[in-house]
Amino acid sequence: MTEPALTVPRAAELSPCQLQRHPLKDPILQVLKQQQQQSSAAAAMSLPFRKELEKYKNINEDEILSKLSEDELKQLEHVLDDLDPENALLPAGFRQKDQTTKAATGPFDRERLLSYLEKQALEHKDREDFVPFTGEKKGKIFIPKEKPVETRTEEKVTLDPELEEALASASDTELYDLAAVLGVHNMVNNPKFDEAGARGKDGKGIVRNVVKGEKVKPIFEEPPNPTNVEASLQRIKANDPTLTEINLNNIKNIPIPTLKEFAKALETNTYVKTFSLAATRSNDPVAIAFADMLKVNKTLKSLNVESNFITGTGILALIDALKKNESLTEIKIDNQRQQLGTAVEMEIAKMLEENSRILKFGYQFTKQGPRTRVAAAITKNNDLELRFSIFL
Repeated sequence: MTEPALTVPRAAELSPCQLQRHPLKDPILQVLKQQQQQSSAAAAMSLPFRKELEKYKNINEDEILSKLSEDELKQLEHVLDDLDPENALLPAGFRQKDQTTKAATGPFDRERLLSYLEKQALEHKDREDFVPFTGEKKGKIFIPKEKPVETRTEEKVTLDPELEEALASASDTELYDLAAVLGVHNMVNNPKFDEAGARGKDGKGIVRNVVKGEKVKPIFEEPPNPTNVEASLQRIKANDPTLTEINLNNIKNIPIPTLKEFAKALETNTYVKTFSLAATRSNDPVAIAFADMLKVNKTLKSLNVESNFITGTGILALIDALKKNESLTEIKIDNQRQQLGTAVEMEIAKMLEENSRILKFGYQFTKQGPRTRVAAAITKNNDLELRFSIFL
C-alpha cells in the first residue's frame, strides 16, 4: 500500500488569503523574493552599458584581494607589471619580468660543474697558428755596458830628508801649531793634543798656539711678560688716554673670565689701538667675546690671538665681526692648536673678500685656493688705502 504523494501548489496559483494560512508560508515567501530578485536583475541587464557600470562603484577591492590565494596574487602582479624594456636607465633585471621563479631542472652540484668546465676546456682544441712560432731570435741582443770602476791611487809624497827628519822628531803640539799656520787645523783631530793642552809643557798651564777657540754665545731665557694684568684691566675700564697698547703674550695663568672682561672693557674704550693675547690659552668663548667687542669698538686697529686653543667656530666669529667693524686693519689668528680645515678657510676667504679694511692678515693657509683669494683681497685693500692716502 503506497502513501498518496504530497502536492505543493505553485506560489503564483495561491491567493493572498490562502497564502496567509498556508503551512508553507515562509518557504513560499523566500521563493517569491528570489523570483523578484531575478526579475530585477534581468531588468538591470537591459539597461545601457553606462548605467551597468554603476554597480562596480561600490565594489570593495581590498575584500576581493584578501580572498585571493598567493598564486593568484603573483599571477595578478605578473599581469599588471608595467615594464619598459627600452629604458636604458634601468638595470636589466628591471626591464623584464621576473623569470627566476621557475623550478630547477636538476640538482646543482658546484664541484661537479667546475670539474666539467675544466674538462671541457682541456678537451677543446686550440686554434692553429697561421704563423708557427719557430723560436728564432731577431735583432741584436742588448748587452749593458760595464762602466770601469774608478780606483783612487794615493800619490806618495816625497819630502826632503831634513824636512822628513824634522817632522818625525816633532811633538804633537808642534804638529798642531804647524797645521794651524798652514790653515788645516780644523782637519786635525788628535786627542793627545787635547791632553797636552790641558797639561801644558811644564805641567802647569795651557799650551799657547795660534789657534783660537770660538766663544760660546750664551742663550738666555726670555724674561716673563712684565705686564700687570689687573692694573691694565682697570686702566682700560677707566679709559686711560696714555694706554694705547696692551701686550698679554705668554701669560698663561690669566683666567678665562678675566679675558672676557678685557673684551667687555674694550667695547667702550677709545684709546687702545693694539691688543695682543698670543699664547694665553684662550678658547672659543674668549674669541666670541672679542668678536662681540669688534662689532662695537671703533678705535682698535690691531688684534693678535695667535698660538691659542681657538677652533673654527671662534675664528669664524672673529672674521664675521669684521663686517660691522671699520677700524681694525690687522688681525693675526695663526698657529692654533687645532687645524681649521678647508671649509673654515674657504669661509674666511669669502668673508675677507667682502671686507675692504683689513690690510694685514696673519694666517698660513693649508690650501692654495683660499690662500690665493685672501692674498688678492689683501692686495686690493692695500691698493685702495694707498690711493686714498694719495688723494688726501
